Amino acid sequence: MENIVSQSWLLGQLGDANIVIADCRFALGKPDFGREQYEQDHIAGAVYVDLEKDLSGGKMAHGGRHPLPDLGAFSILVGSLGIDGTKTVVAYDDQGGAMASRLWWMLKFLGHSEVYVLDQGYTAWKAAGYPVSAEVPAVYPRTFSPKVHRSMLASMDEVKDKLGRPGTVLVDSREERRYLGLEEPIDAVAGHIPGARSYFWRGVLDENGAWLSAAKQEEHFAALREADEIIVYCGSGVTACPNVLGLSEAGYKNVKLYSGSWSDWISWEDNPIATGEE
Repeated sequence: MENIVSQSWLLGQLGDANIVIADCRFALGKPDFGREQYEQDHIAGAVYVDLEKDLSGGKMAHGGRHPLPDLGAFSILVGSLGIDGTKTVVAYDDQGGAMASRLWWMLKFLGHSEVYVLDQGYTAWKAAGYPVSAEVPAVYPRTFSPKVHRSMLASMDEVKDKLGRPGTVLVDSREERRYLGLEEPIDAVAGHIPGARSYFWRGVLDENGAWLSAAKQEEHFAALREADEIIVYCGSGVTACPNVLGLSEAGYKNVKLYSGSWSDWISWEDNPIATGEE
């Protein structure tokens, strides 16, 4: 797999000065949960990255619940974690890879190619008896020089402009009941963007929480093979990222993230909304 590393591989790299391990654990609705878990114990040598403080910007009228952070400020943060163009980054969480995939996408978006997500996450690492620590590592700041890959990002206007366009496929990464509009536990309006197809993000994982192989990802996303362009969204731009990663594993090169996602879409009153099956 191109974007996933195994636990045994990472075990063999512990102590390598060219590897930066990023703990991205986070629980929605419990903003301090991830850091508290990190302070209790984490993979030895890992630094902590917070979904809402580091991987998101401040909420505004538009932009969704987890808008992208200011890219300049984020680039400075990345450097402060000891990451520059020479480092390999391995991100993990305990949420099926959702938060780690957000960091993976952010770094890819800013031109950092050597970034990976750890298969299965922290609980599996600890259960295997691999090294954990409560010690916060000393970090030597670096200069991270971003090179923005704008083609990886879709704006609300772009999504709206392409509704119904042949060749463009929208992928909704939320649970099917939210997609159908049968329930909406988080956002103010239920439903989905018209024309979107439902691919719950956990479909890129197997029953044990491990990432599907590249061949299995190809099979999972086979119905999208004829698409010229795929735009992926979720509720706030976070759990769409595992689908983006899965599509990358399946060999798709034409994938964009609608970072504002559903929570941004419904903030514009004239945007159309669909419910039920498509």
